[in-house]
Amino acid sequence: MESIHVIKESKVVAVIRKANEENIVSILKALSAGGVKAVEITAETPRAAQVIAKAHESMGDEVCIGAGTVLDPETARTVLLAGAAFIVSPALNVETLKLANRYGVLAIPGVLSPTEILTAYEHGAKMVKIFPATTVGPSYVKNILGPLPHVEAMVTGGITLDNMNDYLEKGCKAVGIGSNLVNAPQLKTVEDYQRLTETAKKYRKQADK
Repeated sequence: MESIHVIKESKVVAVIRKANEENIVSILKALSAGGVKAVEITAETPRAAQVIAKAHESMGDEVCIGAGTVLDPETARTVLLAGAAFIVSPALNVETLKLANRYGVLAIPGVLSPTEILTAYEHGAKMVKIFPATTVGPSYVKNILGPLPHVEAMVTGGITLDNMNDYLEKGCKAVGIGSNLVNAPQLKTVEDYQRLTETAKKYRKQADK
């Protein structure tokens, strides 16, 4: 299944920061058990390419593994070669979009204004990330998508179990959730991973309401 379809089906994209080669597989298995099948491993993570490669090698098609915080085409190429199935950026970089299109990989650039959204689409984006979401709120998202009904958007930045449906109900296809879902450095015991699975289940259940 294409990355964009997995993201839209899951509705919840786990944003994983500061994971490592030792814990990434356990994190992904816990998330998968909770129904979260799309994740982005952020590029500022130490040895991010190696972490992505380990995740890709170990999980196969069980989880759609992307790379987040991709700021430039050089980083995009590195994470794609490591096995990332999609890339997410906090801002719009046209050269990064061009490279992803060359590889036939989904790129989700960060945007805020209508001009940025249209620029992203003109350069081949199939989905955009409205970021930071809580700075503008759900009503802004509705107002943006109203005259741009063809736009498929996810939102990231301050998304919680309490506010995620406010955005999904306004037309977003997915939400990106960071430390409110996954706090990699704090996952140390079997119980920690069990709690992660339970938290993932809560987000998925909420998203499907």
